[in-house]
Amino acid sequence: MKISQEELISVLAQFNPWWRGESVPELPDWRRAAFRELHNWLVAPPAPRAVLLSGARQIGKTTLLLQVIQALLRNGVPAANILYVTFDHPLLKLAGVDAVLQAWRAREPAAEGSEYLFMDEAQFIRDWGTWIKHQVDFNKSRRIAFTGSAMPMTEALQESGVGRWHTIRMTTLSFFEYLQIKRLTLPALPHLHSLRELFQWQTADFARVAESAEPYVAHFHEYLVRGGFPQTAQVESISQAQRLLREDIIDKVLKRDMTALFGVRRVLDLEHTFLYLCMHDGGLLDVADLCANLEVKRPTAQNFIELLESAHLIHRLAPFGYGKDILRARFKIYLADAAMAPAVMLKGKAMLEDPAALGVATETAVFKHLLSRCYASSVRFSYWRGRKQHEVDLLADVGDQLIPFEVKYRNQHTGKRELRGLLELCDTKTIEHGYIVTRAMQDFGRFNEKQLNDRLSTQLIRVPAALLCYWLGASELDSTEQPVSL
Repeated sequence: MKISQEELISVLAQFNPWWRGESVPELPDWRRAAFRELHNWLVAPPAPRAVLLSGARQIGKTTLLLQVIQALLRNGVPAANILYVTFDHPLLKLAGVDAVLQAWRAREPAAEGSEYLFMDEAQFIRDWGTWIKHQVDFNKSRRIAFTGSAMPMTEALQESGVGRWHTIRMTTLSFFEYLQIKRLTLPALPHLHSLRELFQWQTADFARVAESAEPYVAHFHEYLVRGGFPQTAQVESISQAQRLLREDIIDKVLKRDMTALFGVRRVLDLEHTFLYLCMHDGGLLDVADLCANLEVKRPTAQNFIELLESAHLIHRLAPFGYGKDILRARFKIYLADAAMAPAVMLKGKAMLEDPAALGVATETAVFKHLLSRCYASSVRFSYWRGRKQHEVDLLADVGDQLIPFEVKYRNQHTGKRELRGLLELCDTKTIEHGYIVTRAMQDFGRFNEKQLNDRLSTQLIRVPAALLCYWLGASELDSTEQPVSL
């Protein structure tokens, strides 16, 4: 469809107020951890590549692009050399990227220096992969950052895309970022560059920090209910926040994006599949049970699960092992944010009164924080199951080390009986250190390895979940060039 250049210029002028000498409107003064990485890639790129911001809807990708634009303008980049465009807009989507660029230059003649293109929802560009590849190969003065709410952005045209774009994978807000956006006044906590530093602490250090961190627990529980989506995190009413989040997931992602991007026709079956996974968050996926309950065939169910992962709504976690060990094994399913299940079910704060549901939500939050902290490194995550079906929730394979995270978010005492899976793992594999994630701040400290097995030399630390998630989120602000140490 032919869109006149005058119409395109009118739309672009609305999205680019700096062309008129106006500032970028209504930007928060806090920044996500990914800001520095994106800014560095655009200002002083380590390699001639575009940058892809990949992540779910409503997690702050657009805000991050606009914050970088603001920083570029303050650093003296000519306004005429910066273009922001969202291909979610119907006219821009119909016109196509080349017509948009022509309208840009008809409105704003190029100034001296590099050009900066910021393209939102680029999955709606026809043959986007080929276009990006061509720009990177033949237009060296043009620096491009683009976003996508669907994982195929990183998988499609994978071979031709190698060396053409660098991916920054964004998750929902960490607990640390959530506290920043809420502007809460809480007792200061020490900064950790690595969780390993805890093994150097003295008993008095654990007691002092546990006392200071007590107010964090209530906010951590509210974080689990509200979730890490910037917009809904700031809504006063929890029920209203959950309704907005449900609309974003069900109406925009499942019913609109899945139809537009993947041609899904059985939207109701896809929605039911997602609801089933919400009810089994953090559990082993039983595809046969899913098919029987939803009356769908196995290939259809598997396709739906892959699409939900593509849309950044779920993560699949494989069991520890290689080759035949995991060929027919069952995956664990984690939602992308702990608040998704209560939001989709519109449960309000009822989850906080259900110990089992609260434990699952905490495990989901811990996994998300670990994944976000380590996404840029070659850290492999899995769960472990022993000969007697005893399980360890999360296992991080960092270089030549296996580091377990066992989540026991409960009021009761956690002893040897509750840690049988961890005991078996430490007895089977070489485990130097690991973490038991607890609820009460009073639990914070070393776990005497003799309580597990006199033969074991594994060092274990009990870390309250609120502290663990806080420190993992805060450590994201450290240089991404530093090797991950857990």
